[in-house]
Amino acid sequence: MSNIYIGYHFTVTPKEPGVEILIAQLGETPFESFIETDAGVSAYIQKELWDENILNDIQILESDDFKIEYTFEEIDQVNWNEEWEKNFEPIEVDNTCYVRAPFHEKKDVQYDIVIEPKMSFGTGHHETTFMMIQHILETEMKGKKTLDMGCGTAILAILAEMKGASPIDAIDIDNWCYLNSIENAERNNCKEINVYEGDAALLQEKKYDIIIANINRNILLNDMQQYVDCLNPNGTLFLSGFYEEDIPFIDASCTEKGLTLTKKHQRNNWVALKYVN
Repeated sequence: MSNIYIGYHFTVTPKEPGVEILIAQLGETPFESFIETDAGVSAYIQKELWDENILNDIQILESDDFKIEYTFEEIDQVNWNEEWEKNFEPIEVDNTCYVRAPFHEKKDVQYDIVIEPKMSFGTGHHETTFMMIQHILETEMKGKKTLDMGCGTAILAILAEMKGASPIDAIDIDNWCYLNSIENAERNNCKEINVYEGDAALLQEKKYDIIIANINRNILLNDMQQYVDCLNPNGTLFLSGFYEEDIPFIDASCTEKGLTLTKKHQRNNWVALKYVN
């Protein structure tokens, strides 16, 4: 395979949820890596898989709801580690949990999580990751059977194990996330995490004390009944990946299924909710 890439640099206004939608649509094409930037996102494709019509089916580029401009360039021998070092910022939560890449210095905190980003769907959604970490830090996890749904890089599953959860299932529909979650679990010496590639169809006949789902509103609403069905009595469901204005839709779905909202975290209009049954 060629080591020459074409790099597209997109400026997206408004950035959220524009970048999320753009990455999802680009992900249906041969683009293979995405790095979020201050203004939007950079996307990379091997030159031999590129053609001048590569963006023709990217619907958001035609949307009146977003202003998207881009430039592109040919790049020889992309140094992904260098790209990540320029763009990946560690996350520190409440002086207790630190999520970092191997090239960041270690901090003296109770929970130190090392994530190897490699080629991934950006470092966005720090707000949702941050808040879900807060929820986990506030929760007694010891011996709790836990599900990390839409696990991404498995940050939340790793923290759950560090807090004593066992066993833990981590599920993601994306193959890269599946492989990266396995690697990150090993990197953090996790023994209780089982990683699966797939969606909520994998949850049949499963039971959990704690379910963590940091995805997006539509998927959460679509899969909510399956989450509730596999939640043990007195179980806890953590939900994030959506905005303050989405709460009425999420809450209506949870309430009609017998769940009660007990806590909310909010950062920059993103929210993370805690429900119990």
